[in-house]
Amino acid sequence: MRYLKLSLLLFVFTALLVPSPVQAQENDVQSQAIKFGRVLRLIQTFYVDTTNLKSLTEDAIRKVLSDLDPHSVYISAKEVEEMNEPLQGNFEGIGISFNIHQDTLMVLTTIPGGPSEKVGLRPGDRIVTVDGKNIAGIGLTNQNVFDMLRGDKGTKVNLQIKRKGEKNLLDFTIVRDKIPIHSLDAAYMLDKNIAYVKLNRFAATTPDEFLKAMDNLQNKNKVEGLVLDLRGNGGGYLRAAIDLADQFLPNHRLVVYTKGIHSPKREYFATGSGDFENGKVVILVDEGSASASEIVTGAIQDWDRGVVIGRRTFGKGLVQQPFMLSDGSMIRLTTAHYYTPSGRNIQKPYSKGIKEYRNDYLERFEHGEFFSRDSINLPDSLLTHTLVTKRKVYGGGGIMPDIFVPMDTSVNYRYYNELVRKNVLFPFVVGYMDKNRGELLKQYKTFDAFNKDYAVSDAMYQKLVAKGDEEGIKPEKENPEVSENLLKQQIKALIARDLYDNGTYFQIMNEDDKAIKKAIEVLSDSKLYDKYLGR
Repeated sequence: MRYLKLSLLLFVFTALLVPSPVQAQENDVQSQAIKFGRVLRLIQTFYVDTTNLKSLTEDAIRKVLSDLDPHSVYISAKEVEEMNEPLQGNFEGIGISFNIHQDTLMVLTTIPGGPSEKVGLRPGDRIVTVDGKNIAGIGLTNQNVFDMLRGDKGTKVNLQIKRKGEKNLLDFTIVRDKIPIHSLDAAYMLDKNIAYVKLNRFAATTPDEFLKAMDNLQNKNKVEGLVLDLRGNGGGYLRAAIDLADQFLPNHRLVVYTKGIHSPKREYFATGSGDFENGKVVILVDEGSASASEIVTGAIQDWDRGVVIGRRTFGKGLVQQPFMLSDGSMIRLTTAHYYTPSGRNIQKPYSKGIKEYRNDYLERFEHGEFFSRDSINLPDSLLTHTLVTKRKVYGGGGIMPDIFVPMDTSVNYRYYNELVRKNVLFPFVVGYMDKNRGELLKQYKTFDAFNKDYAVSDAMYQKLVAKGDEEGIKPEKENPEVSENLLKQQIKALIARDLYDNGTYFQIMNEDDKAIKKAIEVLSDSKLYDKYLGR
């Protein structure tokens, strides 16, 4: 017994001396932190030239995170503030959209209900001074405007405005307030029964914006089908994606689940309180649809709840968690993978490094994937099945649509892109609106009237061509009518946005959209809709 007791005591004593795995990891972290701290102290004390320790530390952090995966990143304190604005759904300022036209700050629109609208600022007004300081003709930049006009809620800014028809400058004192940033670009009816909603990101306000838009459409129309456009939507908050998917799925349906080595499996379910659980659904996606967009799309596809139309999505199946650092900066660290309800992890490979990962878009383009579904080869090892009708679906690199729609090559026309890239097109429209806004509003009191009767004239188009010629941009010799038609459509859409609202821009630009036309075809034919869902 004495030997037994002694052995037990020795075992316990030895166990106390041997660190646990968690303790060992903590000791290792502490050891490496001391090592890096000593390197910094040695550089500060002995290095031959002057150094910036803050910059060295930030560069080291960036390098460490870049070696982990493509989405773990370091974000400076200033970048944190700028990054959070579109996701939180608001910023603080005076509530205008603007353009620097001929070196003068011009008001394009005032945000409804915002501080500028309340005091009477109008589209076309020129802001000449801010708090007594002249800002006209000084080489103003967008960042200069943000710095001057944004500020804490409740603070005041004094403006002097030059307005057409007024001899003297007009004085305005504006009290800054919270200004909403909308994640919903457009919501309108494609026909008498099919609604269209486009989201540009998944922000904290996205579910509420969607509900408000759908309520407005359903109060005026009998909505039987919905086209949810997530093309180019790079994602955002996981919670916003879950809440949006909840609008379409019945109670207790799994939306997504996450898990990682240090993150136990966590499942997220629909609540059954959705406003559109029974209507037909089409989701539009493309190579720019990522993250939260893929969560919603994956849930809809896995439960055979709707038809997915477009091209293979980006392929981001990683979950990042923000961790604040002592100086207000932060790291956004990948802590888990997310999986669609059928168990798919749609994250595309990144084992070859960040450069290869970022070149994936170009490789897919050159391989012909954007133009032919036959160019996409997914191995059987990535095959799984939907949960209701057991259709074949794949993981491991984005979400494959049920109906493939090739990329519209017209948007790649050189002439059109050069006019946009060299900032000829947009200032041309701004100048036209500055001269003609009042007359256009008198002539076209509603968007429907404008859309029906307004057309960009050949003379107006030739003026744009002349502006492009001044910048050395020559029209294409082959198929010039294609870029001409595209530019006329773009001009009309930009004018509509200035006269009415942001959604009217998309109404015009979507008129010839092949994916939307296919969506209308599918939603209008119940047998075709059911066929694609494997019913």
